[in-house]
Amino acid sequence: MAVGLPAAEPVLTDATGAEERVAPRRFLRAVRRNRKAVAGAVILLVMVFIAAFPGLIAPDDPQATAYAPNLLPSWSHLLGTTQIGQDVFSQLIYSTRLTLWVTLVVSVIATIISMIVGVTAAYAGGMTDRVLTVVTDVFLILPVLPLLILLAAYLPPGVTSLVIVLCITSWAFQARQLRSQALSIRNRDFLISARVRGERPLYIILVEIVPTMTSLLAASFLGLAVFVVGFAASLQFLGLGNSSELMWGTMLYNAQQAAALEAGNPWWALAPGAAVALLGAGFALLNYAFDEIGNPALRPVRRRRGRTAA
Repeated sequence: MAVGLPAAEPVLTDATGAEERVAPRRFLRAVRRNRKAVAGAVILLVMVFIAAFPGLIAPDDPQATAYAPNLLPSWSHLLGTTQIGQDVFSQLIYSTRLTLWVTLVVSVIATIISMIVGVTAAYAGGMTDRVLTVVTDVFLILPVLPLLILLAAYLPPGVTSLVIVLCITSWAFQARQLRSQALSIRNRDFLISARVRGERPLYIILVEIVPTMTSLLAASFLGLAVFVVGFAASLQFLGLGNSSELMWGTMLYNAQQAAALEAGNPWWALAPGAAVALLGAGFALLNYAFDEIGNPALRPVRRRRGRTAA
């Protein structure tokens, strides 16, 4: 018995290491086989390329007023021109960068806030949990759009104010989910061992709890991105942004102010609206795909070819 014990340990270690190496490959293979994941990834990669290299796609300076106003779509101007002679297609391409930047920054910051509030409330418990839960519930029951308008009205128009407003109002729902998940693992053995070792609460939260919630954090980020894309454009469409900044929401606002639909220039308004919907669809498809990959019950049933019903 004594001779066999040392020989068994390397075998278990090798098996564990093999599983750790195979797990990322299985995940990537599952992503490649999921149509929603592929479609969402393609949409986001195209958007990232456009945002990184707008000059390779846009034919003109988006702020140049060098053409006749309200031109119809043509080979020279794929989406026509604005009421002051700017190329709409060039504005659409250059607006992708700032729109995507705001979406990613707000989603990351709001996810971090929700993680800190939710996990801290669950782990600390007691008065800390009650206070943070009440604050979260207050933000959950407040009507989002009126609150966004109220906050934006007292801040100077611009991207910075837009980021602040969206970060303040978009973290509560995810914090509630993360708190529930953290409560389910609060009394696990590995957390009890960390407390017995004398680890600090900050270490336990960041090193022991947060890594076990990676999939939920990814889902929270993607869900927030869908929310931010739509509400950022809504705020700017309502006139709460800076109309001189190139974003899809400001394009919608400028088109509405110039009565683009009545002037026979519908693509000035339809193109940025379609871009907002497309970017939101890309994040949503990835979110649905990760849910299907993580939960086999949500995966679509594939029919087996070559078999007939009995």
